[in-house]
Amino acid sequence: MAVIGVVSLGCDKNRVDTETIMTSLAQSGHTFCAEYEEADVLLVNTCAFLEAAREESIDAILEAAAYKRGKCRCLAVAGCLPMRYLEEMRGELPEVDLWLVPELYDRAGLLVDERLGERRARVPVLSRRLTTPEHYAYLKIADGCDNRCTYCMIPSIRGSYRSRPREEILAEAETLVRGGVRELILVAQDTTRYGSDRPEEGTLAAIVRSLCRIEGLDTVRLLYCYPECVTDELIETIAEEPKVAKAIDLPLQHVSDSVLKRMNRRSTERSIRTLLFDLRRRIPCVAIRTTLMVGFPGETEEDVERLIAFLEEEKLDNVGFFAYSKEEDTPSARMDGHLSEETKSERLYRVSAVQQRIAEERNRAAVGEIRNVLYEGIDYDRERFVGRTRSSAPDVDPVVLFTASFADVGERYDVRITGYDGVDLLGEAIEPSSSAH
Repeated sequence: MAVIGVVSLGCDKNRVDTETIMTSLAQSGHTFCAEYEEADVLLVNTCAFLEAAREESIDAILEAAAYKRGKCRCLAVAGCLPMRYLEEMRGELPEVDLWLVPELYDRAGLLVDERLGERRARVPVLSRRLTTPEHYAYLKIADGCDNRCTYCMIPSIRGSYRSRPREEILAEAETLVRGGVRELILVAQDTTRYGSDRPEEGTLAAIVRSLCRIEGLDTVRLLYCYPECVTDELIETIAEEPKVAKAIDLPLQHVSDSVLKRMNRRSTERSIRTLLFDLRRRIPCVAIRTTLMVGFPGETEEDVERLIAFLEEEKLDNVGFFAYSKEEDTPSARMDGHLSEETKSERLYRVSAVQQRIAEERNRAAVGEIRNVLYEGIDYDRERFVGRTRSSAPDVDPVVLFTASFADVGERYDVRITGYDGVDLLGEAIEPSSSAH
């Protein structure tokens, strides 16, 4: 039996892959540790979406490889890096003993055993090995992407869009809930396209309604809902199903029609605003989050001003920003009009500052209100418990930092908001509660 250290980089979809690999390793009887020094085997699950992510992944591999001078007998690398650059990486990183691509994830335990020269009987593992707190889990409903945005490498890394079988998704969800999970967060490169490649599996809305029938499940949360594929059926499902979080993640990327067209996005500013109006009309309490990119080739000052005006008028609940990165073998890399890093950084600062002000105005108005908060950890620097409201997704949205005499992870508390710290709210717990606001 080996002791295994794990580092998982990149998105929550990658996290699910890491958990799948860990489940296979656990089935071979291996255990896990937090410290590299204690590990017989080190696993690095990589990200290759952007150049910065690739550099971080390679640095993590090299850091792990240094421990082979000690106890570590095997270094395994998985994820997008070997999926995109396997032959190149084999030559450049001979320190790696085992390269894992998705079709090998379920066999990771056997492959590690072979590498270590060991054979052992498989042991039953009742549920996916989670790296999240036990009360929530990510549920991947599809892999790959057919959107072909001109800046994105995902189709060349992950391949075409592939919906998982409906019954497989539901069976995994039921197993997770039996293991103590109360919130399922649905993820894919584009969750709204679920079933487009396999109509017999149904739609995203149909899957969500089936998940809501699972006894013991409290919350279903939707991420990565591309705006052009948000249907009336899906909006109706979010509005009507009590278990569905009244929140939606819409990766808009921009609102200028000319920029969206060069990105090969299928939305327009008009269609985006119409969708936001419909969501708010039919789900009055809906929280809307998005990601926006600045600095795309050919983006003008007028485009940036349109983006700023959109933020000021629509006042979205949560927004993540990033600057365009020129990625090899993408159509946008060959476009004219690439901007300097200085220009991209300046624009990123400007749009972020606008949303920061909007968030602080919203937080100022929240002082005195009572919010229902799911407690998930401690911020030792700020000496407060950390939780999130039902409208917030873990890791990406602002949190509520609150004081209480005692708190149990995974339990809900009514918190009176007393102030704010940037985008995060501050408050004090009133009493435990099973209600949700």
